[in-house]
Amino acid sequence: MAVKTDIEIAREARKKPILEIGAKLGIPAEHLLPYGHDKAKIGQDFIRSLEGRPDGRLVLVTAINPTPAGEGKTTTTVGLGDGLNRIGKRAVVCIREASLGPNFGMKGGAAGGGYAQVVPMEEMNLHFTGDFHAITSAHNLLSAMIDNHIYWGNALGIDERRVAWRRVMDMNDRALRDIVVSLGGVANGFPRQTGFDITVASEVMAILCLASDLADLQRRLGDIVVAYTRDKAPVYCRDLKADGAMTVLLKDAMQPNLVQTLENNPAFVHGGPFANIAHGCNSVIATKTALKLADYVVTEAGFGADLGAEKFFDIKCRKAGLRPSAAVIVATVRAMKMNGGVAKADLGAENVEAVRKGCPNLGRHIANVKGFGVPVVVAINHFHSDTEAEIAAVKAYVAEQGAEAILCRHWAQGSAGIEDLAHAVVRLAEGGTSDFSPLYPDDMPLFEKIETIAKRIYHADAVIADKAVREQLKAWEAAGYGHFPICMAKTQYSFTTDPNQRGAPTGHSVPVREVRLSAGAGFIVAICGEIMTMPGLPKVPSAETIGLNASGQVEGLF
Repeated sequence: MAVKTDIEIAREARKKPILEIGAKLGIPAEHLLPYGHDKAKIGQDFIRSLEGRPDGRLVLVTAINPTPAGEGKTTTTVGLGDGLNRIGKRAVVCIREASLGPNFGMKGGAAGGGYAQVVPMEEMNLHFTGDFHAITSAHNLLSAMIDNHIYWGNALGIDERRVAWRRVMDMNDRALRDIVVSLGGVANGFPRQTGFDITVASEVMAILCLASDLADLQRRLGDIVVAYTRDKAPVYCRDLKADGAMTVLLKDAMQPNLVQTLENNPAFVHGGPFANIAHGCNSVIATKTALKLADYVVTEAGFGADLGAEKFFDIKCRKAGLRPSAAVIVATVRAMKMNGGVAKADLGAENVEAVRKGCPNLGRHIANVKGFGVPVVVAINHFHSDTEAEIAAVKAYVAEQGAEAILCRHWAQGSAGIEDLAHAVVRLAEGGTSDFSPLYPDDMPLFEKIETIAKRIYHADAVIADKAVREQLKAWEAAGYGHFPICMAKTQYSFTTDPNQRGAPTGHSVPVREVRLSAGAGFIVAICGEIMTMPGLPKVPSAETIGLNASGQVEGLF
């Protein structure tokens, strides 16, 4: 029998009207702004009314380093939310929105898969409620106002060589990484070199995801450092009087989106910063709202725990005052074999020795998450090719690390296949063993923070950074930014900066080639190795197989 695709399963979903989903959480209809029948935004007035309510328990879902074999982190996040509801807990899933770039590239969408999905799948993976378009527009409005200010006399004395604000678009387009603007004569302004980042790497995206309300959003937007004068004094977004108009563009995007899982349980889908080049978590406002409405909130952080979970703990939780009760690390037998040296084409054959050889990658992630004081359980996302001996090898290894590994069949069975994990999460969360603390204190010098992450999380021997990088960090400390956390921009495929180094390597160094100040978001970005803030499309992009069928339905999304 042919296995149904994710989009076929999603299309067969028996969705309930979104007002009914809101009612399950006690959200009155008048506080929901519907976008069609199956999605809605939650009003700011209702969110403000929740202040004073007790918080539910927060559970993070993270994973091993991603491999071409697939891990299923979002699928597990959605499945766990359904599983918790199945065992009698009121649970809400909080995940990020999908970027168009990866959808039409190679990574795919961000709605889960199989029978553990959030719907409407097509709309979530395309334009959804327009949040990303609003973020793109607000970001590029600021870009336009910078060049316009320079054109009309440059009263702020901006040094055109020191404009730090690039443009963005929500698509993978390597041709736009480095460009020259304002060519064509006097009427078009003053030519200068600049470039594009992908929207999910925008500081505006990070600000929206970390802001507590519209007033905080505008304050943070005003704090953005867009350029410097010839004497290297910072020029802020508020100096250009752009923060008000940007806030207007982001007014609706700031409101969390409510949708549902295939099992009609509530899910908040809001924000979408990448975890390899940004902080990789859904919005603070969505997470905090969910915590006021549910017993359990299940959220995820992008890519492996070395990136997403570290930033979730050190940036999101630190900034928002969140205290996670438990963490789930997703792994697969297939990924363990790939970390153990097996080629993707050979993953279907049993190879217990390769599983054991690849497990240290999982072991390091377990130790890292435990290092934040958060109790851990491992979810083995089941594939039909997994054998009992291979599964037993993973369970035995995880037990040696002082944790439990639980086989999960949510992809094929929905919530019925993940009950054991739901019960384990409840035991951990309600056991009172969480003693969360970030990796480093606020007052640690910036370069030492980078070294702490590199040595304790990546197990590197050293951080390599030239004099200009180190002096820039010292200058930011002198300017009052020394208390900021670090957002590491690094390949997601390895603990090192080499994407081909799988497993749990040691004896490596982390080269930091550039640092960027995100003064509005409240962190410093350290760009490591060859990581790009504007991805490119692969040789055969997914866009080649995406289209409409004879019935006008989208085909090829995954």
